[in-house]
Amino acid sequence: MSTRDELRRLHFINSLFAHVTGRDLYLAEQIKAAIAFSLAELEQQTAEHPEMAAKYDAAFTAAAAQLLEKFFHEHEKHGFYHWDAAKSLESATPLFARNEVMAGLKHLAPYDESTLLITNIRPALLPPERRKTPKRVRDYEELLAFIRELAAARTPRNAKLHLLFL
Repeated sequence: MSTRDELRRLHFINSLFAHVTGRDLYLAEQIKAAIAFSLAELEQQTAEHPEMAAKYDAAFTAAAAQLLEKFFHEHEKHGFYHWDAAKSLESATPLFARNEVMAGLKHLAPYDESTLLITNIRPALLPPERRKTPKRVRDYEELLAFIRELAAARTPRNAKLHLLFL
């Protein structure tokens, strides 16, 4: 794996787990190493076959999301909801996205502080194996704006919502 990919993953983990690491890169590196250790076999395959890098990135993101979900599950005062936009072919369409985000916001409503983690919107709407057309880019940007606006409109003023897109 390239140093650039490793650095990108380190900053990803440092941002995602800032509440745990206090933005300490040494602690973020330990979390990244633990996730990479759990994906060692896939990492080795990626080293031998660089075309598998996207598969490794997806597995790394999923593992980080599961770890974050486990962390928040243990903290009863902080709500957590994860939506994977690539779980079905129609998940990232506006109608299904609205339904999923609304389900997440309803789940998070009782909490004063919560995190809504949304993963794989970019690969769902802008697949790496397909051409980036202006329409696909526009659909992607419009869905991000729609989700932000929906979350802002449906979150109580006194609640603190962390909206994370991975």
